[in-house]
Formats: sequence, C-alpha cells, structure tokens
Amino acid sequence: MSELIQNNNNRTMMRWRLLTSASALALTTCVVCAAPVRADESNRPQVWIELGGQLSRLQDRQETFSPPLMTARPPMFSPSQNFEGPPPFSIDEEGAISFQPKDSKWTFSASVRYGRSTSNHNKHEQTSPDRFHLYFNYFGSPINFTQYPVAAKFADTKARINEDHLVLDFQVGRDVGLGLFGGKSGTSQVSLGVRFAQFTGKTNISLKSDPDWHFVYRYYPTLITYFGATSSKNAVGQAYHSNRAVFAAQRSFHGVGPSLSWNASIPVVSTAEDSELTFDWGINAAVLFGRQKERMHHQTTGLYQPGAQLQPPIQVVYQPPPVDAMRSKSVTVPNIGGFAGVSFKYDVVKVSFGYRADFFFGAMDGGIDQPHTEDIGFHGPFATVSIGLGG
Repeated sequence: MSELIQNNNNRTMMRWRLLTSASALALTTCVVCAAPVRADESNRPQVWIELGGQLSRLQDRQETFSPPLMTARPPMFSPSQNFEGPPPFSIDEEGAISFQPKDSKWTFSASVRYGRSTSNHNKHEQTSPDRFHLYFNYFGSPINFTQYPVAAKFADTKARINEDHLVLDFQVGRDVGLGLFGGKSGTSQVSLGVRFAQFTGKTNISLKSDPDWHFVYRYYPTLITYFGATSSKNAVGQAYHSNRAVFAAQRSFHGVGPSLSWNASIPVVSTAEDSELTFDWGINAAVLFGRQKERMHHQTTGLYQPGAQLQPPIQVVYQPPPVDAMRSKSVTVPNIGGFAGVSFKYDVVKVSFGYRADFFFGAMDGGIDQPHTEDIGFHGPFATVSIGLGG
C-alpha cells in the first residue's frame, strides 16, 4: 500500500512540476519577446480578471448494469436502465487571469474551469394484489375467511451517479493581426500552452425485484362437499422470489499535454470612444497524455420462498461469486473545442455571452466487466464578466 501511495505522490509531483515549468517558460517568453506597440494602446489595462459560469450539457455515456437475474423484472414496470444514466447537466464555474506586459503584444494567461453534478434516482413500483376470500357453508353455517397478501410483485431501482471535471490552462499568446481580424479594434490571437484535465465519476446502483409473488392454493377433494362444504380451494401460503443486485464503480482520468488556441473578435457597433460591441469566436485543440482508471464491484443474489403451509425456509437459488476488478492504463486523449458569442465593453469592464463546447475523445472507461472507452464532452451557454486593471 505504501508503494502505491508513493507512486501516486510521485505522479502528482511530476504533473505540478510540468505545469510550473510550462508557466515559467511562458512568462519568460513574454518578457524576452516583448515588442513596441502603437501609442494609442499605451493606456490599455495590463491585467484582465475574468469570472463566469456555463450551463453544460454533459456527454458521458457508460455501460448500463443489467445482470442476467434481473431479466425476470416484471414487464409492467419500467426497465432499470431508464434510471441508470449519468447526470445530463452541470453548472460550471470558471475564472481566468491574463497579463500583457506594457509595450508588448504578448499575453500570458491562466484559466480554470470546474463543474460538478449528481444524478439521484429512487424508483419503486409495485402491484396491489387483492385479498383472498374463502366462503362456504358447513352444515348450514356460513364461514367467511379472508387472507391478506404479505407481499406483492415489485421493482425497486436506486441509482446515484456523481460526476466532476476540472480543466486548467496555462498559455502564452500573441495578437497576429490576420487581415480583417487585426487592426485597431479587432483582435486575432494565437496561443500555445499546457492543458491539464481531470475527470472523476462515482456510481452506486441497487436493484431489487419480486417478479412472481402469488397465493399458493390447496385444492380439497370433492368428497368434502358431501359434508356440507361448498368450496374446494384454499390459500395455504404465499410464494415469491427476492432478486437483488448491487453495483459500485469509481472511474477517473488525469491527463496533461500541449494545447493550441486561436481567439478572434471584430467590432460590430462602437457607441463611443471607450465602448463597443464585438462578435467573438475561437477554436482550441490539445493532446493529453494521462491515465485512465476504474475500480468496480457487483454482486447478484436470488432467493425463493416456496410459500407452502408450513412456510419452509427461504432458499438461495442464484448466487454467483461477487465480481471485483481494477483497471488502469495509459491513454492519449485528443481534445477539440470552440466557442462563439458577443461581448460588450465599456472602459475597463467587459461582459460576454455565448455558446462553448469541449470534447475529449476516449477519456473514460465506461465498461463494467470489460473495458469500454467513452468520450467526455461539455457544451452549453456561458456568461463571463471581465475587469481590466493597470494601464
């Protein structure tokens, strides 16, 4: 165990050293490559601080838990797979800071985005069986006997899935002024840097069902009717199965790698010397090198109560050995994304709205008994507020 902890600590230190080195390299590049700019830009803010959020539609598929025993789930009830999906949305928080040295076109930036969401389903369905009534005349005296159900056909599904994601970026960029996208007001910035991404997921599922509860009847010989009884059927017990299955899994991906982005904007409306409305867009790409892990456990048990008159003990009719597995492998994850939106800038305050997407291909292992590579994606509307400092 100590060796595993030591290995994890070493990998964590290596990641942070890599990120620190990249940040230091980017900052050094900014200082070394500083170049003069136009005089009318001398009063621009040197530091921009940005805060915002995004409503993200999550793309995070994983294999559904469907043990063979649960195929006997009563067909009148909803399939358990309908409630095993990961959370569909998350609310992400983000922040960024950028620094552009005076008299330079180079910009150094760092940004973070974090999101967390939970899907929690607790679905219980069952029938409402009628009571069993026994009525007969015995030597002219009426006898009425009622037996109440002690169980019912039912299906119970509990599924809780947690997901969180973290994306860090360190970049150095330069306004390259590509024709229409450069000029006095427009910008066209190309940036190089390092991206770190971490995705984790936790799943807990519990399935229970009784697919065949029923009264057990005893049929009496017709001879009994000669003594005055007019009924030859009686409920002498209640038979049922009790099927149970549980599944638990922890999945994760950690990766770091080089990134490239291009962000541009063009002015749409300028209302005054220090305010304008711009149309913004950008694309980004990265290649992340990291490790994909999964730890999981599942177990299934089937019990049967025959329901005879003397109520024999419950029998174990299905109980394969529990399955425990741990998988870990190194993966290379391509990442692409982009955004489009509008910004309103007044003096040193900028408000932006738009739509953004990021996709990480083959990032997670979504399988159960066998590995199954799944993509991770986030897309949705965002809003940010930026404030400029210095100048």
